[in-house]
Amino acid sequence: MLTSLDKRLFCHVLNSSRYYGLTPLARSISRSGDGPIYLCFSLIILLFHPLGTVFFNQLLCGFLIELPLYLCLKHSLRRPRPCHALVELEFSFEPADKFSLPSGHTAAAFMVASFIAVAFPFFSPWVFIWAAGVGWSRVALGVHYPLDILAGMGLGLGSASLGLLWLQV
Repeated sequence: MLTSLDKRLFCHVLNSSRYYGLTPLARSISRSGDGPIYLCFSLIILLFHPLGTVFFNQLLCGFLIELPLYLCLKHSLRRPRPCHALVELEFSFEPADKFSLPSGHTAAAFMVASFIAVAFPFFSPWVFIWAAGVGWSRVALGVHYPLDILAGMGLGLGSASLGLLWLQV
């Protein structure tokens, strides 16, 4: 039942995004969650902001938690991506790997958003809207189911929380 709902919601988001011409926007938002963007952003903060060292250490700690968990989950659960499982649909975007659960882009986006929200509270609403947009974009591009996004969000928020606790010890 949950899988059926997940597939129906996926198809709704995918078809709506295509109907309204949102695929180019989805690609741009998805790219904003690529790894090199985080590295550039954190280096700029590190070099030019008084909280740079703290923020950089938080991100580093967060990724040391998130990345191994993400890889273990993805390769243990081995859920096929919708673009590979739903052969009756046409997709124009080919992901880097073949498994979908959890969404690594979403996990990283919510983790980074959490650290930004702690360091720069004024930006909290905006960074979480952006992180949710990254999650939406992954469904709109056909590479993740909605439950993959929720799992990624949980992984990202959990990794940020553990990272903040780890750095306080």
